[in-house]
Order: sequence, then structure tokens, then C-alpha cells
Amino acid sequence: MANAKMHDAPESLNALIGQFVRHMRAEKRASAYTIRNYEAALTRFSSFLTPHLGRPPTAAHLETLEIRDFRAFLANRRAEGLGHASLKVELSALKGFFRFLSRRFAIENDAIAATRGPKLKEKLPRPIPAAAAERLLDDAGEGAAPWIAARDAAVFTLLYGAGLRISEAMSLKMSDAPFGEALRIRGKGGKTRLTPLLPAARAALDAYLSLRPPPKAADE
Repeated sequence: MANAKMHDAPESLNALIGQFVRHMRAEKRASAYTIRNYEAALTRFSSFLTPHLGRPPTAAHLETLEIRDFRAFLANRRAEGLGHASLKVELSALKGFFRFLSRRFAIENDAIAATRGPKLKEKLPRPIPAAAAERLLDDAGEGAAPWIAARDAAVFTLLYGAGLRISEAMSLKMSDAPFGEALRIRGKGGKTRLTPLLPAARAALDAYLSLRPPPKAADE
């Protein structure tokens, strides 16, 4: 590449990494944690490229790298046991490095921008342990009027034992009583579903209804 800025670039990849790290520290003012992670990722990338290319990588080699080269590095890291979140950090380090090379030394590589990282798996919400749920029920409405304590216990029971969202539990009306073995719930998008109502949940609702003041006196 016959470019004056390219001629100003250090020949070795490790020297370029050093300049990028100094740029992150002095100009970007990145956190020490980010700098440490990015420097480690780029050092691993440099070590990977030597056997991958069959020779120590230079500044000129960086422009010739293709998507398959970057994917090979990520696949190598995955084989070493790296998880999806950590792989995304490695890819972020590479993309930040190549943006720096483009601006500072006119070293261009379109393949890195087109390289996609692994998709993070959505984690399903985990139910709280039964013992923790029991403590919540015991603490519900502590120090409040008995009917408020019963109301809070009923809500917690519906959330934990019937799988209702908080908005669904709070939208139940007196006209829904008496409660049978299932609740007809209108959820997201206006969709209606039948939710089984466990005996413990029915008992909690009945306890609340028996203590609930007349509607005009209830401060709800």
C-alpha cells in the first residue's frame, strides 16, 4: 500500500498493539480493566497469527486478513474453552484495534467489520428457592394491618405458585371470585390463558377476601 501513513506504521504487529494500548490509556482514557482485557486479547491474536499465516505477522499482512482468518481465531479460542460473552470481548478488542489502525495508519481491513460474534443465549429466569419463597411469605406485610399482610401474601403466592406477572396478579377483580381450580388471565398482547390455581394460592386469596375491608374503606 503506497500510503504515507502506512509507511509511518511500525512493522511488527506487537509494536502496533503497543501503540493501540497507549492510545486507549492516554487518549481514550479507557478503564484499566478494559485495557488489560484488550491487550491480552490482541496479544493472543498476534500469537495465533504466526502459525496460522506461517510467518510472523506484519502491518502489511493485516490488510490481507479475511473473515475466515478472524473466525479461525475465534474458533481457536472457543476450543480453548472460552464462553460466548468472552468471545464477544475478544472480537470487540479486534474491531477497536482495526479502527485505530485505519484512523492512525490508514491500514484498512473490511473483513473485521463484517465478522460477527457468537449470539449470546438468552438465560431463562430462574425460580427462587422454596425456602426463600417461604421467607417472603412470612415477611409479607410485616407490621401492617392484617388485611394488608394477607393481600401481600396472596400476591406473592400468585407470583410464585401460579406464575403470574405482577401486573396480572394486581389486575384480578372481586368479580373474579370465587376462585376455582384455574384463573382466566389476560396477559401480554391481550392473549387469554388458563392458569392452574394451587390450593395454597386459593387459601391465600380466601384469607385476603375474608379480611379485606369494604371497598370504600380499603386504601388500595
